[in-house]
Amino acid sequence: MGIWMILKISLKSLGRNLIRSILTMLGIIIGVAAVITMVSLGQGAQRQVQEEIAAMGTNTLWIRAGSRRSWGIRSGSGTQNTLNADDFEAIAQEVPTVQAVSPSASTMAQVVFGNQNWNTRIEGYNEQYQLLRNWPLTQGEFFEESHVKTASRVAILGQTVVDELFGGGDPVGQTIRVKNLPFQVLGVLKKKGANNWGRDQDDTIIVPYTTVQKKFQGGVLYVQSGLISAVSARASFAAQEQITALLRQRHDLSSGQANDFRVRNLSEFAEAAEATNRVMTSLLASIAAVSLLVGGIGIMNIMLVSVTERTREIGIRMAIGARPGHVRIQFLAEAIVLCLVGGFIGLGMGLGGSVLVSHGMGWPTQISPNSIVVSIIFSAVIGVFFGYYPAHKAARLDPIDALHYE
Repeated sequence: MGIWMILKISLKSLGRNLIRSILTMLGIIIGVAAVITMVSLGQGAQRQVQEEIAAMGTNTLWIRAGSRRSWGIRSGSGTQNTLNADDFEAIAQEVPTVQAVSPSASTMAQVVFGNQNWNTRIEGYNEQYQLLRNWPLTQGEFFEESHVKTASRVAILGQTVVDELFGGGDPVGQTIRVKNLPFQVLGVLKKKGANNWGRDQDDTIIVPYTTVQKKFQGGVLYVQSGLISAVSARASFAAQEQITALLRQRHDLSSGQANDFRVRNLSEFAEAAEATNRVMTSLLASIAAVSLLVGGIGIMNIMLVSVTERTREIGIRMAIGARPGHVRIQFLAEAIVLCLVGGFIGLGMGLGGSVLVSHGMGWPTQISPNSIVVSIIFSAVIGVFFGYYPAHKAARLDPIDALHYE
């Protein structure tokens, strides 16, 4: 028999007990749907983490001053005053794996425009901030190196600040007051929204870091932290080691002394998050795959019942010339058809479930073509694995005994 004839006979045989066939497929349907949905959730979470890391900057290293120790009391990270702008200038000039560098300084302040006011975070960086944070403008232009050198009172606004102070109006060229000091608005940052920790990234104002030091921090010369961008993600690890060695040399630290600064690599966070998400995705997919195995056992059970019910039919086929291989192929085809039909129905339910979870619960999802292909192939493999024994049992029946079976 040709393949189409085998499929036709299989579908006709399964259609005789339609309800039983549908109930038999439920295990496969639920298993495939669960695998598709769980994997899409896992990969959606992984994509969100990757986007969050990318939003923090490309190949970014974060440097923070160390903890000050006085009379055995440690004041916490960022309280040392040994990190300064010259350190960052040296990093930019002497570390070949670095492409952008900026010291940073920050404070909270009440901002006023007209009769509107808003309390927000004032963040100070240099002119390379956009490259470091991968954050374009929607209006205006960013401040320049000359603004940083002269500690100019210029500002770049986040979208939340624009909405609160200007109510949708054009802020570029306007003058706002930050702690009663006038600042000219040069541009508006593109909206980013909240990060994974719930912080509104658009609720910020970017100014030259020298302005924060001189106008809001009493003219201090040291900095608490800074951002550095490596030339690539792989180079960021080499840059981390080179920066550590350079700063230890500049701060005259001996081999026995601890660092008075901290260098953190955001690529480490990204790799750790990706590894965690991969493990969680595999775990979720494995749990969902149990449903496929249970469905396969159900198919084996029903096929064994079908062999018993159709013993006389098998005897008639063999009596008129059917060989054991023909009978084996026929019952094996029925098992595979059951699994594949259930697999495609489960695929549709899994895709629909992913969309519902994404829109209904707000969880990030990402449909994986690999999970779709693997689920369908796995369904067919289950059909072959769990359908072979019933098919083999049917092929081994004695024609005479089968004809006399009641």
